[in-house]
Amino acid sequence: MNRILACIDASTYATSVVDLAAWAATRLGADVELLHVVQRKDAVASRNDHSGAIGLGVKSELLEELTRIEEAAGRLAIEEGRILLDAGGARLKEQGITVASMHLHGGIVETIVEREADAELVTIGKRGASGEFATDHIGSKVERVVRASDKSVLIASREAKAPGAVVIAFDNSPAACRAVRHVATSPLFGGLPVHLVMAGPDDSKHRDQLDAAAATLPACSEPVLRDGKVEAVIGDHMAAHPGAMLVMGAYGHSPLRTLIVGSTTTTMIRTVRAPVLLVR
Repeated sequence: MNRILACIDASTYATSVVDLAAWAATRLGADVELLHVVQRKDAVASRNDHSGAIGLGVKSELLEELTRIEEAAGRLAIEEGRILLDAGGARLKEQGITVASMHLHGGIVETIVEREADAELVTIGKRGASGEFATDHIGSKVERVVRASDKSVLIASREAKAPGAVVIAFDNSPAACRAVRHVATSPLFGGLPVHLVMAGPDDSKHRDQLDAAAATLPACSEPVLRDGKVEAVIGDHMAAHPGAMLVMGAYGHSPLRTLIVGSTTTTMIRTVRAPVLLVR
């Protein structure tokens, strides 16, 4: 049976992650593994070890108090995770999805990479709880997951709904061509209108590349070729088509550069107010 790994935390993106996982699971005939990770903490770092500035006699009492606080915080994190998993699991079951919940301790990135081994798709929020209000930023943990993952990653926007269309960012790179093949063959996108969008001069070279890719997409509407920066061309098209999902190759070449190291993909993840699927 196919499996989707849905990673949640206490951020407001958790609902979108669960709902997109349910949408994908329904289309792929997959189960969902709902994952919450209680992060490991370095004991000294978490206490900031301010005790050295405290006078003799108070020092040991302070350390004992900090230990009690840390233990209480650990119990709270575990209970918070349990509540999140129960709520997410109930939301998935209401939609007829088979779900298994995993509540683990460890590093977030390492745990996700370990659990994704048998998954077809990883779903994660654009920002975690610690970056909740960092507008137009991609969370540091999310960035690291995307870089480390071997699977396609679906990044949820804050208010994600079932996509009504697919927009493929195309530059004729191997990664972009892989994204086109994925959209053409995966049941995830069956019946959805497809927009193929390319940034570049409207000349015969770019038009031939775009038309050749569009020919492999039966549901493709008129392909779009517009001169300008990739960020602007794709961003404008997404803004003009609310409810669409953006699909990009996880690795590309100029002008869609290597994920995270290159600015274009990072910019699209940060600024597009829609789910973004990065195809491996």
